[in-house]
Amino acid sequence: MSHGPGIMARVTPSDVPAPFRVLAVCTGNVCRSPAVERLLAARLGAPYRRPAGPGGARRGLLPAVEVASAGTGAVSGAPMTDRMASLLLEHGCDPTGFVARQVTPGMLRGTDLVLALTAQHRSAVIRLEPGAAVRTFTVRELARLLLDLDPADLPGAGATTADRLRAVVPLAAARRRAVPPRPEDDDVIDPYLGTDAQYRTAFAQLAPAVLEIAGAARR
Repeated sequence: MSHGPGIMARVTPSDVPAPFRVLAVCTGNVCRSPAVERLLAARLGAPYRRPAGPGGARRGLLPAVEVASAGTGAVSGAPMTDRMASLLLEHGCDPTGFVARQVTPGMLRGTDLVLALTAQHRSAVIRLEPGAAVRTFTVRELARLLLDLDPADLPGAGATTADRLRAVVPLAAARRRAVPPRPEDDDVIDPYLGTDAQYRTAFAQLAPAVLEIAGAARR
């Protein structure tokens, strides 16, 4: 639509592209998936959860990417565990204000990429919302599938992080059909109620995967 000199076109909500939404899923949503949420958001420069004002209304411009998390058996309303919060702080991420929540079919239908922490979580997501299968990976599986991805297969100059993430999902899904599964390498251990060493092991398993995914999106 053209407008006369000096007349500014009005931008309506339908004119603004929806954010690319990422959802991390574990069991209780108090340690592993919150760590993926906050670490990935920090590396992508994206907000975590959906920014909202009074009454749930959005504030300001829509972000290009949103990162959130939920649990298949969430300790709903609980904060992140202190041990995982400490590990995030060590790595320069903000753990504050986190509240656990239960994953729902509606969340999954509105998500562009689901990052499960284990193969069992991936299966639980697909049982809950079968249509999410093609866009659901374990976080370590997706990182493995992206290891030798040719940057030329992703959008180039002028592309946003959201554009690259949108391209990553079908590319990884196609590669998954050709690359033998390695379930023993794709799960992140559950450190809940465990030792400091178990928390550090879990973080050491998920963090490199998150960094690989963020790196592919920002190439």
